[in-house]
Amino acid sequence: MATLTYRTAGESHGPALISIVEGLPAGMPVDADLINHELHRRQGGYGRGGRQRIETDVVKFLTGVRRGKAIGSPVVMEIANADSRLDQAPVLVKPRPGHADLAGAIKWLMTDCRETLERASARETANRVAVGGVARSLLQQFGIVVLGFTRQIGKIRATVDAAWGPEKIRELSAASEVYCPDAAASTAMIELIREAKQVGDTLGGIVEAHVYGCPLGLGSSVHWDWKLDSRLAAEIMGIQAIKGVEIGLGFAVAELPGSEVHDPILFDPSLKNSTCLGFTRGSNNAGGLEGGMTNGQPVVVRAAMKPISTLLKKPMPSVDIITKESGKADYERSDVCAVPAAGVVVEAVVAFEIARGLVEKFGGDSLAEMKTNYENYMTAARQLGAS
Repeated sequence: MATLTYRTAGESHGPALISIVEGLPAGMPVDADLINHELHRRQGGYGRGGRQRIETDVVKFLTGVRRGKAIGSPVVMEIANADSRLDQAPVLVKPRPGHADLAGAIKWLMTDCRETLERASARETANRVAVGGVARSLLQQFGIVVLGFTRQIGKIRATVDAAWGPEKIRELSAASEVYCPDAAASTAMIELIREAKQVGDTLGGIVEAHVYGCPLGLGSSVHWDWKLDSRLAAEIMGIQAIKGVEIGLGFAVAELPGSEVHDPILFDPSLKNSTCLGFTRGSNNAGGLEGGMTNGQPVVVRAAMKPISTLLKKPMPSVDIITKESGKADYERSDVCAVPAAGVVVEAVVAFEIARGLVEKFGGDSLAEMKTNYENYMTAARQLGAS
């Protein structure tokens, strides 16, 4: 079975971040402008720290791309670090609660948490945004759209109507400093972040991603690790500071009877030539996924991000790894709130998993072959039951 994979490398203050993507079909246009736009968005959002004023993330293709198209070999991308000082970075011996510092130091039998935090840092997510940009380049060829937005920061929750559609949600989110399509909630979120900054605290929140245009049947119910919802949850939980994932109604399904949870199946002949093949739903509580497979409705996923672990004015109690004496956790330059940026990262990893499902379903060494397989499948699916 053909598949799409990636690996990342690099430290927060090393020379560069590197990512390797394998399995892209030859002939696929790689949109460098799209990738750089997403990298720029990741660095934005109200509440970010000083690091974002130092770096200007731009992707450089080292292998696998010629004249703007994938050539079938592994695609290697580089994002240079302007703040490259790994060997000069100070020792950190008082681990920060909520970060990987203590567990990593003990795991690798070190007294300096620096080695752990350099790789565990959210700086690594620039890699995954670049990888997601490559995935979006493939999804564009099949009319699949991925968008994300900030649903909540602290206790301020946005009101967003899915009926607005992707274009309006994207437009409203782009106009907000916190990438939130609800203008009133956006203003309240900014004020909440401002207050947290003044007292030296940090904030978390919830981000949401929607995927439009997926054909029915991406993913599989055959094995647990082939299920698309399982993969999406794993990818999102792998993002730094994410502590929870919901699909569709998520945890709310536990409070409702089945009659209010499951989405009625309807049929609209006028939509037979669309990606849903005419099968519509009265609701989308399942979030576009049933049995680990796309069901023709928009995929809806949500991620909960905890507050940033590094606190400037309110450092948490900690212990010196060497002396075992109590004290305050060491400080490492950080953000007040990175929820908007986390939303960009969630978009990216969701895009990658959808693209991976697409490659596994339709395969092909080239984009032309993959498109032919896709069209043949859609034609066969539309003809099911025809006499």
